[in-house]
Amino acid sequence: MDTLTPAQSPSSGPTPDTHQVNATVAPLFQPFPFGRHVLANRVVMAPMTRNKSPGGVPGADVVEYYRRRVQGGVGLLITEGTYINHPGANGYPQVPAFYGQALAGWQKVVDAVHAEGGRIIPQLWHVGVARRPGIEPDATVPGYGPSAVVENGVEVVKAMTQADIDAVIAAFAQAAADAERLGFDGAELHGAHGYLLDDFFWSVTNQRTDQYGGSLENRIRFAVEIVRAVRAAVSPDFPIVFRFSQWKGVDYKARIAETADELARILLPLAEAGVDVFHVSTRRYWEPAFDGADETLAALTRRLTGKPVIAVGSVGLDDAFKVGMFASRDAFHVRPTDVAEAAQALARGDFDLLGVGRVLLSDPDWAIKVRDGRVDEVTPFDRASLDRLVV
Repeated sequence: MDTLTPAQSPSSGPTPDTHQVNATVAPLFQPFPFGRHVLANRVVMAPMTRNKSPGGVPGADVVEYYRRRVQGGVGLLITEGTYINHPGANGYPQVPAFYGQALAGWQKVVDAVHAEGGRIIPQLWHVGVARRPGIEPDATVPGYGPSAVVENGVEVVKAMTQADIDAVIAAFAQAAADAERLGFDGAELHGAHGYLLDDFFWSVTNQRTDQYGGSLENRIRFAVEIVRAVRAAVSPDFPIVFRFSQWKGVDYKARIAETADELARILLPLAEAGVDVFHVSTRRYWEPAFDGADETLAALTRRLTGKPVIAVGSVGLDDAFKVGMFASRDAFHVRPTDVAEAAQALARGDFDLLGVGRVLLSDPDWAIKVRDGRVDEVTPFDRASLDRLVV
């Protein structure tokens, strides 16, 4: 395991050893082992779709965008969702691919991040039932999901056959192998938010009657098989991160597990298959996982699996994630106590790493400012930061 090279200035990467850290957030700026490496701190840039990669290829502006977040003090970057090599994997315009010509673009991103002393992993993505015909790269291709979806008499999502399932498993494994070959420091599998893996988890979208539907154990089978294939395709010390959520893009009250026992039945097989870190996506990281309980979803996941956990959900904002947040033109200001509360939760063992999202879009130096006690200098998130790659 190697250590990150200490940065030489506040603008040249995360550096917990050469700066006076504000005591209230000190737990966030401790190193953390991650595969072959040691992260300089516990701050993780959460994956956020940017729609800035024409033709699916990340360009020079995307390279600089990620470089700046390392210079701004982030310990681990998780890229925006990047779609695997399957006809139905993409669902949005100008999002990056993770195959073909796009890999050369990602190589430049990796090299830039490493040159600044940072660590980065791609989020490997298949959008599942979110796709509709008319979307690039091939507008004729429908969505793919566990069950068919018909709208206005037209089948817009096809029910996956065994051959489709096998092809997607192979595509995830190939993408992970390519990530390691390019020099990424691990890979994240997107199993949240109503995308393909989550479509199989959720009983509402999974109406299958074969071995991939019905019981909870059957509904997680597809994801378990993907994790096993990815684990076999990469080195033992190449971290596999798995992102999951209860909520969906179409239903914030949705749940894949109603109890802690059901959650364990989902997560433990994934951990056994090869997941090294769980990324727990919530709207508000501090809220209890279930009614009548005290533990957050992140803390419960850590206790059940014994694996490191990334917590995420409205960090650094004065309002939690809500419908239309990304479409709003209102600014969302920093709550001065928010990050200190997160640091306390990390210190007591609720989670190991803290995912930070929207505020990093508008202020790439957020982590440094928090570290140095300059929260009042943070540029708040607003809608304008979505229209360009702020560097």
